[in-house]
Formats: sequence, structure tokens, C-alpha cells
Amino acid sequence: MEEAEKETKRKLKAPDKDGLLVKQVLEGDYGAFEQLVKRHQSRVFYHAMRFLSRQEDAEDILQDTFLHAFKGLGSFRGDSSFLTWLLKIATNNCLMKLRKTKKMDLVSLDKPVEIDGSELQREIEDWSNNPSDQRLESETREFLNKAMARLPEDKRMVLVLKDVEGFTNLEISETLGMSVAAVKSRLHRARLAMRDLLSHYFEERELNNKRNLQ
Repeated sequence: MEEAEKETKRKLKAPDKDGLLVKQVLEGDYGAFEQLVKRHQSRVFYHAMRFLSRQEDAEDILQDTFLHAFKGLGSFRGDSSFLTWLLKIATNNCLMKLRKTKKMDLVSLDKPVEIDGSELQREIEDWSNNPSDQRLESETREFLNKAMARLPEDKRMVLVLKDVEGFTNLEISETLGMSVAAVKSRLHRARLAMRDLLSHYFEERELNNKRNLQ
């Protein structure tokens, strides 16, 4: 039992891959930062695409995020994961860009995008073997993406950070500069708005299914 406890404690104290790479960068191994970029560039890009309407804007956020991360790497304390830290930087960059443009266009997250000449999917592939189910799931994903894009910017930000990226309420409050109570209130309103949109969608889909069976 004691050996098992020691092993558990050892694993908890052991730095993760990102932590080791960060340490190497701070020691002067700048090639390690390139590895961090490769590990997380797709996730940061997809995160930006959830807030911005143009691929070009998301690519700018991607570049700015890693540039800021490199310059501020010494401030990374490891209180959260390196990816969470990156996404906080990316979110702040998105907020600044949105404040400049003051507009959001709808964008389908199912449409492939290109990064360095390679085509990538914005969403996880649906591995369903049933073509009919696959089509319905694709339609549902498309609607979810559009419904989220229709939310006001303040609600969309909180919803993405909490329900998509898995941020804690405290992390969201620190990222967006609001109280935890305000985060909870805004998240509640955002979820209610999404629930209403989804209710209408599934009611309409159920009616269409019944019509097709007649």
C-alpha cells in the first residue's frame, strides 16, 4: 500500500510533457518551443474560429497567441495546464479583435480550413456507420455551430470557455475580467438561450420525420 501511495505521489509531482518543454525553452532550447507550437496549434486555431468569422482572423490570433506566449513564457507558473494558459491568451486576443470589428458573421465549423497548405476539419469526425444517422448528426452539428454563433458575444464567450473548453468558473472570471457570480449568471442565460434554440430545432426535425413516415 505504501509503495502504491509513493508511486501515486511521484506521478503527481512529475512534470508533464508541456512542462518539460517549457523548462527547456526557458533554459535556452528554443527548438522546444516549436514542439509546443506543433502540439497545440490546431487546438488554438479551432478555439479562435469559434469566436471569429474569418479564417484569416483566426490565423492572426494563432500567430499572435504563440508570439505572446513566447515573450511571456517566464510568467507561466503551471497553476493550470499550458494549453489552458494558451487558450486564455487566445481568448484575450479574440476579445480585442472583436472589439475592433464589432461584428460576427455565421460560420460553419464543419467546413474544412487550410493551415500551411494542409486541410483540417474543425470538428471531430462522425464515425457512425449509418449514412442516415451520419447525415442527421452532421445537420445537428451544423445547427449547433450556427446557434452558438447567433448568441451575443458576451454569452458565447462564456459558453465556449465553460462547455467547450472546460474552463472553471474562476478561470473564466480571470480571463474575461468579471466576478464568478457574473460568470455563473451569464452562463445560465447562455444555456437557456441555447436550450430554446435547440428545442425549436428538434421539434421541427421531429415533425419532418413524422411527415416522411406518412
